[in-house]
Amino acid sequence: MTKQTPAIPDQEPSPASAPVDAHENRRQALYWRLLARLFDPEEQATLESASHAVVEDIGLPPALLDPRVSIDTLVQRHPELAAEFDELMAPEPDEDSARDRAAEVRRAALASKALLNVFASSPGTVSAGQLSGWQSDAGWLERALGCKPGELRGGRPGQGAGTGPAGAAGQEAGATGSGGRGTTPDLSTLVPAIGPELDAIEADLVKRMHLREVLADNKLASQLNPSMSLMEQLLRDKNNLSGVALANAKSLIRRFVDQVAEVLRTQVEKAAVGAIDHSVPPKRVFRNLDLNRTIWQNLTNWDPETQRLYVDRLYYRHTARKTTPQRLIVVIDQSGSMVDSMVNCTILASIFAGLPKVDVHLIAYDTQALDLTPWAHDPFETLLRTNLGGGTDGTVAMALAQPKISEPRNTVVVWISDFYEWHTEPLFEAMAAIHRSGAKFIPVGSVTSSGRGSVNPWFRDRFKDLGTPVISGHISKLVHELKTFLT
Repeated sequence: MTKQTPAIPDQEPSPASAPVDAHENRRQALYWRLLARLFDPEEQATLESASHAVVEDIGLPPALLDPRVSIDTLVQRHPELAAEFDELMAPEPDEDSARDRAAEVRRAALASKALLNVFASSPGTVSAGQLSGWQSDAGWLERALGCKPGELRGGRPGQGAGTGPAGAAGQEAGATGSGGRGTTPDLSTLVPAIGPELDAIEADLVKRMHLREVLADNKLASQLNPSMSLMEQLLRDKNNLSGVALANAKSLIRRFVDQVAEVLRTQVEKAAVGAIDHSVPPKRVFRNLDLNRTIWQNLTNWDPETQRLYVDRLYYRHTARKTTPQRLIVVIDQSGSMVDSMVNCTILASIFAGLPKVDVHLIAYDTQALDLTPWAHDPFETLLRTNLGGGTDGTVAMALAQPKISEPRNTVVVWISDFYEWHTEPLFEAMAAIHRSGAKFIPVGSVTSSGRGSVNPWFRDRFKDLGTPVISGHISKLVHELKTFLT
């Protein structure tokens, strides 16, 4: 990259009265420094001095330019900055509004901080504190992009920003930062691409940790924030842990399971199961009172002289629902490439297992199959019994699943895999037979929180011809399909 330093005037007027070219030079200096730092961690003396002069002149703290200072630390020292990070890089609602050049410079400095802290991770061994610090900074970047902290990295509840005093201060203050989005980079269109990049960086940081040593130290382990990347490492290495390290690993898995379960449970509970059964008389309690119908049906009892409505009959809503016992069979590929789906669907199966009239069966497989039905209600215990890795042979899972289909019309089979199988044709024929029997067969290629994944094209085409297209994308798609079947 050619390193070019924009001209920075030695003496400039105040930001409010500075000419347009001066503001543009300032903004470019900040972005040139950002690029130089991203591609070469060594300081570029001219760009650093120019950027420090700009930041000082516009009234921002010098710590803003120090990549070693987390955004949490920055906003704890300067709480007024917290609100300015919210939707910092989101698009401007009014594109025709006049540009505030001074505000653009300020926004450029803040955006550079968020981007540099997340994408310029240091090489070498990573400590638990460094991982937690990065996760916190990533949360601030997600806020800057108009998302909730943690949303781009899996949709789990927010981590880092928004969970501590600084984050709370930002939410209380509201989006009161300097106006005028101007030409600050609008990265909102790149959000789908940024999510996988954040996941990749986080996974790399986890791999560079001496995880076993961290888990063996209660103080260091307490600094870890659960994430999907960390879950994968813990699930892969759990059989090699013991004592304090194993206890801390289980604690982290439990915390992550509870966080994801809270999100998924909300999605599942938004819709009731079963149609209203009008053959059952409504229960005559206040919460079922149909006030609008009661008033309408008693309007003939209105007394104009006293201005009163006399009610001689109350009407109640029907709330009883028709429910037919449904069998839900979830088959999950537990090979290494499917860890995200394994975690999400195990938790999802446990939530459906808690619904009335839903009989949930859970099978995990790689080259061997394991019936996890006895633990389907507890995703934590289920995950501890899985062994990630190995090849993929769905025929062994099919041998366990087929005998469980006793009433096809009341059965749904959810098969989660990337479908890169050893025995492709025999497995597909067995799946097609399930579909033809009257059972609902739902092939799922990716149920990650970020909606990423790949599916064997051979299977994808044949599922489409069969009339059972592969669901891929966000886990909410699978939740919708299951709720539709159970309604």
